Amino acid sequence: MKHERHATIRDLLDRAPIGNQDELRRKLASRGFHVTQATLSRDIRELHLSKGPAGYAAPRFAAVAEDDSGPGIREVLRAFGLEARQAMNLLVLITTTGSAQPVAAGIDYEEWPEVLGTIAGDDTVLVICPDEKQARALRTRIEGYIG
Repeated sequence: MKHERHATIRDLLDRAPIGNQDELRRKLASRGFHVTQATLSRDIRELHLSKGPAGYAAPRFAAVAEDDSGPGIREVLRAFGLEARQAMNLLVLITTTGSAQPVAAGIDYEEWPEVLGTIAGDDTVLVICPDEKQARALRTRIEGYIG
């Protein structure tokens, strides 16, 4: 899904200038990609888009590697995750000190359907799930990644 969305963003930018994120979000929605502001910001960063007076522009070099975005969620959780606790539809992830932000960003990046959102502190990430069953399934997956 992400690769198709990135291709669509590049196509939209090739066709016409796009002045701001909201305009880009609306154009993506018209093509069937309904994304949050956080996802759109990540896409802009990953695609190395720049914003000038005319709006967003794709980089002038030929191609941007899709795999240059850093380690995957497995590696991030294995390195920084310590424990996952469940409280109904909420998960509290305990991380090493100063690691909650990259863990939360990694979870957001995955766009898992069980995740409605994350909030990160210094060593704790709150993961909000739609219901208890999905939180339990996600906790099991995360515990498997933590090891």
